Amino acid sequence: MRSACSPRRPVRSPEGLARRLVTAGALLAVFLAALLLLDSQVFALLVAGVVALAGHEWGSLTGLGRRGAVIYGIGVGALCATLATADTAVAWSSHFYAAAALFWLVLVPAWLLHGVARASRGLLAAAGWVVLTLAGFAAATLPASHLLLVLGLVWIADTAAYFAGNAFGRHRLAPGISPGKTWEGVAGALGATLIYAVICALPGAPLDSYVQGAAAWALYVAGIVLLSGLSIVGDLFESALKRQAGAKDSGVLLPGHGGILDRIDSVMPTLPTAALLLDWISRK
Repeated sequence: MRSACSPRRPVRSPEGLARRLVTAGALLAVFLAALLLLDSQVFALLVAGVVALAGHEWGSLTGLGRRGAVIYGIGVGALCATLATADTAVAWSSHFYAAAALFWLVLVPAWLLHGVARASRGLLAAAGWVVLTLAGFAAATLPASHLLLVLGLVWIADTAAYFAGNAFGRHRLAPGISPGKTWEGVAGALGATLIYAVICALPGAPLDSYVQGAAAWALYVAGIVLLSGLSIVGDLFESALKRQAGAKDSGVLLPGHGGILDRIDSVMPTLPTAALLLDWISRK
């Protein structure tokens, strides 16, 4: 999901903007219907299908070729479906969340600092199994209310970063990876997500019971800052992956948006990390 943007980005044509909005509205409607109406096992299989499509794009970006990308996507989707529907795997969910969080907090920043292009294609392909499978696992196993809260945070961060970057963006965040992203966009995303987080924790709000006392509020705010930062890291990592592949978008499945990875890049690190934080808080 594209975030902090340069104010000099060309204005979209009315037709392109309309196509983008129609696609976004259709995706949101389908997602909400599936989340609220489908059985949890069926929803997990639907998530695995999305993961398989994203896996195909990941395989293409890492140079696996047409047939290799198809096999890769099927394999990643099958693993996600197996984990999300197996009781024994769900019992290990906190360990899976922790593995994903460590990957995004330690390995990915190191890659971004030293250049994703320096990593072998095999290593990047292996990373996709961790990134896509565990993000899909988190989406399929989180309670619906928690999933919506986390996705809401990501969507608000992306939207605020876009408008703040366009209005005030002057200082580039990572010119060697994605020249359009700015520190002003990052600030806009952080400010908007903090407001969202406060609203979600007000008396009677969904997270009210989790945030009681000054210490709990401090940890809560720190967690929101972490998740906001990770949403940007996910965006940058996917941008770096596309750059090393010489691709503008990850695919063409979503009119006006690009590919599946272009829509879930910010979600990939935030979902399993948020799931880990929520699991940790619920045990306190």
